[in-house]
Amino acid sequence: MTVTLGYADGTVRVDGDADVYGRLPYVERDDRTDSGRVPGYRYGPLRAHLRTLGTTVEDSVPRWERLAVATTYELRDYQRAALDAWRENDRRGVVELPTGAGKTVLALKAIEAVGETTLVVVPTIDLLTQWREELASEFDCEIGQLGGGEQTVGDVTVSTYDSAYLRADELGDHFGFVVFDEVHHLGGEGYRDVARLLAAPARLGLTATFERPDGAHEVLTDLVGDVVYRLDVDDLAGEHLAAYDVRRLEVPLTPEERERYEDAQGTFTDYLQQSSITFTSGSDYQELVKRSGNDPRAREALLAKQRARTIVQESDAKVAELASILGRHRGDRVIVFTASTDLVYRLSERFLIPPITHETGASERREILRKFRAGTYSRVVTANVLDEGVDVPDANVAVVFAGSGSEREFTQRLGRVLRPKDDGSRATLYELVSADTAEERVADRRR
Repeated sequence: MTVTLGYADGTVRVDGDADVYGRLPYVERDDRTDSGRVPGYRYGPLRAHLRTLGTTVEDSVPRWERLAVATTYELRDYQRAALDAWRENDRRGVVELPTGAGKTVLALKAIEAVGETTLVVVPTIDLLTQWREELASEFDCEIGQLGGGEQTVGDVTVSTYDSAYLRADELGDHFGFVVFDEVHHLGGEGYRDVARLLAAPARLGLTATFERPDGAHEVLTDLVGDVVYRLDVDDLAGEHLAAYDVRRLEVPLTPEERERYEDAQGTFTDYLQQSSITFTSGSDYQELVKRSGNDPRAREALLAKQRARTIVQESDAKVAELASILGRHRGDRVIVFTASTDLVYRLSERFLIPPITHETGASERREILRKFRAGTYSRVVTANVLDEGVDVPDANVAVVFAGSGSEREFTQRLGRVLRPKDDGSRATLYELVSADTAEERVADRRR
């Protein structure tokens, strides 16, 4: 049996004898071309299966080339174990390591080991810039960039997920290896096509928090591979990451805040008792939002819930507690995390702290972080822009002024302060929680 393989618009066309389609996995009949088809990501497994059959294969899919690059980094023992586990899994799979554990270094070593033209996919422009600088520093080859105002393809190319989504069908046969940084983003319905359309047999996903609340991470095992190696913060704290303390500070509402909170929360809970909504999952919240479009009582309940949340997240006692924390840590590098852009600006004005939000321009954000790293600024306040994808190596204190119940969010914010310190000092994360409110349950959930 002779089989011919060719790449076309995110798929691999399979031609061969009449009975070929029934004998090969993944292949579906394409009556339009009188051939078989598989999605691009099935190319590697299909090629491996053909080798087991001893089949003669005429393969024109790979347009990638050999790449001779080497990095100066030396792997730590756990990074070496992760790389070995990935290789043993046929160079496919996800590695889950905490922020600051050196996932980028691991990827550079993987690029060196595979030795083929490579695509690195990242979620943000900040990461795009960081990766390009790191690749150019370590590898003596042409570095391409897709996104951030540039569209160039090199021996190693770094791309945003958005740009990769737009060009995956066109470039799907250009790369023998693809690295998905912050791979949990790939679980989004549109972004999955990036992995589906690429033919690259070698695939590596990197993340500190693989599992998604919506369960979409399960799809990624098919597109990228299983989790082949996993360590959490406590596995590395004290040796490869800073030792740390998490301090939960429960602060009271003022009498006036308590009255407003109980009134708003009562309106919300009264509606729940009269409806079939239990509010035990995110889908329950979506149901409430849907009902609020045509049910005045549901809309009143939704607005009441939002008022109650704002009261506990922005209480005066929290502001006073933050003042105390900032006073105790005058000599430290502090990041304050909030739940909203409005609160970022309120705290920025109150404490004269540089704010970073989604409204902050790229050049201004880079300048703030440059001064933060240099020590010109000793603190910044943000909503979620710094949760991931930004290198903040010298921060050692984080304050969660307000946040969600997301375990991922908590892990990412803790990771901002865990890079090891030269003096061996411990990192600290403070959680400010309004006592005797629903925020206590939110804090429990994220922990």
